[in-house]
Amino acid sequence: MENLRDILNIQREFFYSNRTKDENFRIKILKELRDLIKLNENRILESLKMDLGKSNFESYVTEVGFILDEINYTIENLHHWMEPKKEKSSLLHFPSTNYTYYEPLGVTLVISPWNYPFQLAFGPLVEAVGAGNTVILKTSKKSKYTSRLIKDFFDRNFPKEIIYVVDGDKVSNEDLLKEKYDHIFFTGSTIVGKKIMEAGAKHLSKVTLELGGKSPCIVDESADINLSAKRIAWGKLINSGQTCVAPDFIVVHEDKKEEFLKSLKNSIIDFYSEDQINNRDYPRIINKEHFDRLINLLEDQDIFYGGAYNSQDLKIQPTIVDNVDFSNKLMEEEIFGPIFPILTYGDLDILIMNLKRMPKPLALYYFTLRNKNADKVIREVSFGGGCINDTIVHLANPHLEFGGVGESGTGGYHGKYGFMNFSNRKSILKKSKVVDIDLRYPPFNKKLKLIKKVMK
Repeated sequence: MENLRDILNIQREFFYSNRTKDENFRIKILKELRDLIKLNENRILESLKMDLGKSNFESYVTEVGFILDEINYTIENLHHWMEPKKEKSSLLHFPSTNYTYYEPLGVTLVISPWNYPFQLAFGPLVEAVGAGNTVILKTSKKSKYTSRLIKDFFDRNFPKEIIYVVDGDKVSNEDLLKEKYDHIFFTGSTIVGKKIMEAGAKHLSKVTLELGGKSPCIVDESADINLSAKRIAWGKLINSGQTCVAPDFIVVHEDKKEEFLKSLKNSIIDFYSEDQINNRDYPRIINKEHFDRLINLLEDQDIFYGGAYNSQDLKIQPTIVDNVDFSNKLMEEEIFGPIFPILTYGDLDILIMNLKRMPKPLALYYFTLRNKNADKVIREVSFGGGCINDTIVHLANPHLEFGGVGESGTGGYHGKYGFMNFSNRKSILKKSKVVDIDLRYPPFNKKLKLIKKVMK
């Protein structure tokens, strides 16, 4: 394996050549990426099945197709994003024209997680390349089959001065973070995110953190209970709950709890039959360590439905846990698995205050037919993003920025927001030589009253 510092130097020198600043060069790389993904689609789907037990349908929708859409959207809009944007001027600077220019940052480091090992590696990479940067990519050892495929994918098809995938068996995050990058993009846990930010601070690198947290899901007394249960079950059970924006816990109005529990159970059975563990469409848990952690969370809980598991296949039945409160161990950390803690509330203001006392989550979902209640929750509770009357789908809209706040992350991406995140916005004022108003120049005698009128 090449020395990491040598790779960084190679990429930095290539960046200095200005080739990545050319729109046609970026489009060419993006089209090559798209063509190779399509050519290797079956290999990608197979690697995701081996890592996480995903069906081809789920893998395509949430990973492969997701990235193909992102590439196509970037190609279609890149020219417009790259154009200098004319900005308003002010009377104080008359006459002048003002622009915002977008320039690439340079050499970027992308560290991707195991839960969506293809999508969360390629998503930031596509946007980094689209913005004109070079990329060092580090994938997760836990998703070993997809990570091996990705390394082979780039080693065979792309020059290392543009994109280089490090060998996760030989290079740790600690090794990577000793070096200087112009931008570090990390997706993963809050604990590791703090270490990433600390390492970035040593070099004053720009840092984007896409983390997680306990994303609440609220069902009020006006909601369509059957539809709410169906959409919550869907959002929770994608990737067997191993999704950073999965509804982590459900808070149902006390008058609707019994009806909701029945509907949620029925939705699970409708999706995956009575025998979910042996259903080929139902994914598994990534590894034994994570599996054991989830099983331990179910000890001494009031299980309304589910609770079965298969240790050999690393599958846990979708499990509804009743009579949970904010002091329950299920509420101590992000679950990241197919467990539905059910809490109840009677007063929305009290619930909002309880949510405010928790770390700010990556997502929030609210099911209601009352727009006033939805507006109140959006206005009063801080979170990264979310949905009204649905779950998860907001992150698939390229027109919306995706990112966290506080302990759930900093910075955002997707679509033009990814382009902007991987760019430096350079502000330029072009002053005319035709007129030169001497108000700003010394001597300042008798000019204060006049400048106050201009700068009021």
